Amino acid sequence: MSAPQPAWLTEGAPHVWRPYCQMKTAPAPLAVARTQGARLILEDGRELVDGIASWWTACHGYNHPHIREAVERQLSLAPHIMFGGLAHEPAYRLAARLAALLPGDLDHVFFAESGSVSVEIAMKMALQYWINRGVAGRTRFLAFAGGYHGDTLATMTVCDPDEGMHSLFAGVLPAQHIAALPMDAASEAALDALLAQKGSEIAAIVVEPRVQGAGGMLFHDDVVLARLRKAADAHGVLLIFDEIFTGFGRTGDLFACQGSGVVPDIVTLSKALTGGTLPLSAAIASRRVFDAFWSDDTGAALMHGPTYMGNPLACAAANASLDLFETGAWRTDVARLERGMAEGLAPLRDAPGVVDVRTLGAIGVVEFDAPVDLGGLCARFVAEGVWIRPMGKVVYLTPPYITSDVELERLTGAMRKVLGGG
Repeated sequence: MSAPQPAWLTEGAPHVWRPYCQMKTAPAPLAVARTQGARLILEDGRELVDGIASWWTACHGYNHPHIREAVERQLSLAPHIMFGGLAHEPAYRLAARLAALLPGDLDHVFFAESGSVSVEIAMKMALQYWINRGVAGRTRFLAFAGGYHGDTLATMTVCDPDEGMHSLFAGVLPAQHIAALPMDAASEAALDALLAQKGSEIAAIVVEPRVQGAGGMLFHDDVVLARLRKAADAHGVLLIFDEIFTGFGRTGDLFACQGSGVVPDIVTLSKALTGGTLPLSAAIASRRVFDAFWSDDTGAALMHGPTYMGNPLACAAANASLDLFETGAWRTDVARLERGMAEGLAPLRDAPGVVDVRTLGAIGVVEFDAPVDLGGLCARFVAEGVWIRPMGKVVYLTPPYITSDVELERLTGAMRKVLGGG
């Protein structure tokens, strides 16, 4: 017999519109009382090892004392300061640190609150870059099959058009150019031909480097990024890297653009930026992009300003998270997780319906030949003491980097048991 639901859940449930679910038929969400390390502690006392790190954000684990102390210290000084005409230390320190960590001349940081919004800002930067330079007609974007960049209106246009969440809006939103990633000579030639024909109307290429995350955890090599940089330069378009998922160590390098040696014109960051504590994102532009806005003409300014941009609490958390990254311990942990997931998930190659098992950094993926039963699998995973939330055709792990070997074995063992690999 299941434990009774807490009053706050039963009283609030009729009024909360939840994400990514049919409210009429979806099972009730699990009531979480608190978090610690790599675990979710439920109101009924059960503990679940979190294999998703709260949508890839809690890279250092939950309730990290260094981040908590930084936020508490900032809260005692100022919880929020508007960014229009005012400045505060956490944001300015964070901008300088991000610029120093990113490769090339990605030096100009524009803050926002969510990943989708940072991609919208990057797209807006790219459009206005050409307007400010006096170039007409550069009003469209080139993105890729399998890509996902957010749920806001502009970002939906650069997601895979056949992606289930956004296909309802086909014909309503402006159409962009969607191509295959240049994985081989043939697709590289096709991309070049598309840019030769349509390049004069394209403001920028938008891509998730190394891993197309929510589109199916699809991996590609760094040579693909080099081909995109070459194509962008050859046809005079900007290149935007969406590192909202891949940034901050998830693929084994602090940033995919850093590890690949390919420097975009704009990069977007969010998710793990604050270590999974507070909402914060950034669109970070190269010098040449920023210089197109640097003018005596006030009309050339980027007229954008999210109310909570550069929130001091979030920036304090992000600075504390960068302190932890600077220790370098995360590299050992990510390598350990990659080995553990590769070994622990390998038996699933022979499970019914499985077409691929792959790992990269702190990402482990089991792909099926058809969409999986999200609700049914989630319930079975919870029964095994883990929180794993499949999507589409994949069941995947993106655990906090501090996940112990015992906890990781619990995650992979649950996947083997539930998915039929032993």
